[in-house]
Amino acid sequence: MSAYSFAGHKIPPGRTVDLRLPISERYTGDAIHLPVRVIRGKKPGPKVFVTAAVHGEELNGMGVVHDLMYGEPLALGRGTLALLPVVNIFGVETQSRYMPDRRDLNRCFPGVASGSLTSRVARTVFDALCGFDFGIDLHTAAALRTNFPNVRGDFSQAPIRRLARAFGCELMVNGKGPDGAFRREMVRAGCPTVVVEAGEPLKIEPGVLEVGLRGVRNVLKELDMLAGEPELPGFQVRIDKTAWVRATVGGILRFHVTPGQAVDAGQPIATNASVFGEANNVLEAPVDGVVLGMTTLPLVKPGEPVVHLATLSGRQLSRLRQSRREGGDDTGKKVRRQLATNITVADVDTAEREVNPPTPDEA
Repeated sequence: MSAYSFAGHKIPPGRTVDLRLPISERYTGDAIHLPVRVIRGKKPGPKVFVTAAVHGEELNGMGVVHDLMYGEPLALGRGTLALLPVVNIFGVETQSRYMPDRRDLNRCFPGVASGSLTSRVARTVFDALCGFDFGIDLHTAAALRTNFPNVRGDFSQAPIRRLARAFGCELMVNGKGPDGAFRREMVRAGCPTVVVEAGEPLKIEPGVLEVGLRGVRNVLKELDMLAGEPELPGFQVRIDKTAWVRATVGGILRFHVTPGQAVDAGQPIATNASVFGEANNVLEAPVDGVVLGMTTLPLVKPGEPVVHLATLSGRQLSRLRQSRREGGDDTGKKVRRQLATNITVADVDTAEREVNPPTPDEA
């Protein structure tokens, strides 16, 4: 097996090499680089990349890749693995989602070499990874939101279905992604790529870290790059429809659900009231489903998103609950518990009493 060339660097079989990929320059003219680790097995096999922090404030993925680099060694038997812990290095340095020219890098792929700063960075990253066989792009929710771990991809394509299932999330969301998104453009270029959404921005959360590490190792095992079998939850479900439950009045929220919770149609999601307890309103789940994501800000105006629900059939919901009762996924249980600590949850009766306290006669 011959040496493999990545961004002009030749890497022999069985070697691990740390590289710096030049992507731009500072005002001083000094080069700006992205850190890349390339690991090669001794035998030929698939080429897989794992990217993180395409949005600069989304740090959970960076934590996952960092642990893949410096935690338990990856004894890669075959194939090639490229790890990019930081793609939007500009945003990471300023804790911002965006690039310095105020563009969203994840809407500018594949980029143009002679275009804007963001477009040039996108082109460099795209060209460096375009010849890979599979890709995993790690993300979190946007500002003031959290996501229960889920993997997303275009499930009309069998290799992407295989990749998503192997990653090992309970929830697998079907969709191509928006135009200009990194994973969509990599798929168009012939590289099956999935996105993993998990947790909050500006944090490295222990439960999400565990999900991400297990997921990447699962994929490498599925592709016979690592020894062993993927560790999968007892039940996985494909999601074809999601919807946000939005506030109907402005005010302060008392949540009744947590990330990853299974809910029935008509179940209370949150109670909303003014600071004086006026205009009490209870938001209800419009469908059977699972809490895919939710706001972490307990203040809303009319129309603002509160809870993102993944729609399930009654049968799917029943199977999911049964799987969880049987305790088939300790990692999933742990992350549900940990994500719930970031949300203040009250039962419906308690919230009702708080926003509509009894009058002296009623008491």
